[in-house]
Amino acid sequence: MSNPPAVSVVLPVYNAQRYLARALDSVLNQTFADFELIVVDDGSKDGSLSILRRYAREDARIRLLSRANTGIVGALNDGLSMARGEFIARMDGDDLCLPTRFEKQVAYLREHSECVLVGSQVLLIDPADAPICPKHDTRFTHAEIDEAHLHWGWPVIHPSVLMRREAVEQAGGYREEYKWLEDLDLFLRLAEIGGLANLPDVLLHYRLHEGSICHTHSDIQAPLKLKLYEETRRRRGLPADGEVLPMPGTKSPSEQHRLWAWWALKAGNIATARKHAFTTFRKAPFSFESWRIMACAARGH
Repeated sequence: MSNPPAVSVVLPVYNAQRYLARALDSVLNQTFADFELIVVDDGSKDGSLSILRRYAREDARIRLLSRANTGIVGALNDGLSMARGEFIARMDGDDLCLPTRFEKQVAYLREHSECVLVGSQVLLIDPADAPICPKHDTRFTHAEIDEAHLHWGWPVIHPSVLMRREAVEQAGGYREEYKWLEDLDLFLRLAEIGGLANLPDVLLHYRLHEGSICHTHSDIQAPLKLKLYEETRRRRGLPADGEVLPMPGTKSPSEQHRLWAWWALKAGNIATARKHAFTTFRKAPFSFESWRIMACAARGH
């Protein structure tokens, strides 16, 4: 076996045919080339496996595992078990890495020995690649990130992170009991081992779409997150949190597109705002909020 690479990229795939080739290209075209790309096909039923096999034939850095569907946690842990690199990079099959992502993140972890995870600022994009906005609630220091993780925040995007493999193994990897929150669970445990950080650079384009987990499983995530918070506080010896926060609910398609339209409008991405305002109006034509976002998008402010 050849010398282990510096970075092992773990990419689980399930029915990602629409976006997969571009996601793979964005990894393979990194300026930092010392990596292996471990792709776990989690029993895809579309054309994903054919795409993966073609790419694996053409690039020796790709290590492909295809097996029956087990879900995201099993796929991630299978990928971790194959990893040989000093660092673990996460990636998903519908997002896009910018070319200098690994270069900048590896340099950061090598310069900051106390840090076990580094993510980045991300640009939110829609299903057709249109820019929505830079993610507004990204946090950058360990204290800010850990505080947000414990209070319903979303300060780190999972497919943006580079982690020390040794720390991930020490933390115990991903846990099935927190499926759909497996990233938050791991991040909270990693924060007890070392520092977490985000780079201010946009190094990932993160795709929002109605089929993503945060939209389709929010009803499961909310009560599970309360359980995770309670466990974390007990483990850390912290008092129970008396703050009552509203549980996020599942948004309807019209509400989701309206939110994207407002975000895009505030970020100055007028064309994206108008597109999603029109979709909102089409899905809920009798809603006052649909008329309001249509009017604002038409004016461009």
